[in-house]
Amino acid sequence: QLQLVESGGGLVQPGGSLRLSCAASGFTSDYYAIGWFRQVPGKAREGVSCISASGGDTNYADSVKGRFTISRDNAKNTVYLQMNSLKPEDTAVYYCAAVTSYACSRYLIVAEYDYWGQGTQVTVSS
Repeated sequence: QLQLVESGGGLVQPGGSLRLSCAASGFTSDYYAIGWFRQVPGKAREGVSCISASGGDTNYADSVKGRFTISRDNAKNTVYLQMNSLKPEDTAVYYCAAVTSYACSRYLIVAEYDYWGQGTQVTVSS
């Protein structure tokens, strides 16, 4: 049973930085892509970024390009989301998700992902 556990969320001032982590365990497959998504109350979950199984391919939503960086350490089964220049509109619950695939779709479609973490709250406020 695959489990994903997010960590690293919190309260940060506008312009600040946070690094989220997504630790995976219990995976029976040797390849999986990971995506980061976020959701605010009353709105649909939206894709933020994703990374391919090898880490060689990454994709970002337009709203975070140039500010967020996704990376992975396969030896630690962990994916990171470095978030810089944070804005109040980045406030949301952030989820990581996994799909058994080498590739990472640039469309960041929620329905493509099979396994989800419990989420971590990110609040950007002064």
